[in-house]
Amino acid sequence: MNIAFIPVRGGSKSIPLKNIKFLNGRPLVYWTAKAANNAGYIDKVVIATDSDEIKKTVLSFEFPKVEIYNRKPENASDTSSTESTMLEYLDSANLNGEDLFFLIQATSPMLRAEDIDGMYEKFVKTEYDSMFTGVREKQFHWRFENFEVVPVNYNYKNRPRRQDFEGLIAENGACYINLVKNILKDKCRLSGKIGVYELPAYTSYEIDEEDDWIIVEELMKRFNG
Repeated sequence: MNIAFIPVRGGSKSIPLKNIKFLNGRPLVYWTAKAANNAGYIDKVVIATDSDEIKKTVLSFEFPKVEIYNRKPENASDTSSTESTMLEYLDSANLNGEDLFFLIQATSPMLRAEDIDGMYEKFVKTEYDSMFTGVREKQFHWRFENFEVVPVNYNYKNRPRRQDFEGLIAENGACYINLVKNILKDKCRLSGKIGVYELPAYTSYEIDEEDDWIIVEELMKRFNG
């Protein structure tokens, strides 16, 4: 079985009730719920929430694959990790260890059903143990070291042309795949030999602040119709 798991809590402080605030005419969580529901390889979509208002909104979508999981309040606080909610669900769900678990984050509404299906197809054709969606960044990165900055991904004395530069892969936070048994063993969304499924650069935006909302709304109008 392939399970899509979308954690959404009601207590967002940066944007109150962010997950059901309207984005391009629909509640934010609608977009990832729709993508997961429409993905051909997903068997079940679990929306994990602590909010009755979010629950009511999600059920109003009437997506046939979607069901609600009532997450515990202690795993829905400002300091709770996504992993804590995943593990809470998996500890109670009686799943097969070989089932595939797709963690999908509602703050990445540009994820599409075809992205999920394409990621699954790459995953099963390779020998990766887990996989994440990412975007290729071609900026030159530096890090702090002993009160100085040193280059991370290029030689500043031999600056490459952009077209010859491989760049870095950045997680865009949209989707992760792992086996249920690996998550339970390692207590982490990623484990073992890790692969990446590359998505377009515009999917790098996640909605955390008001400015992100404005940017993503415009990008969705342009790229997602």
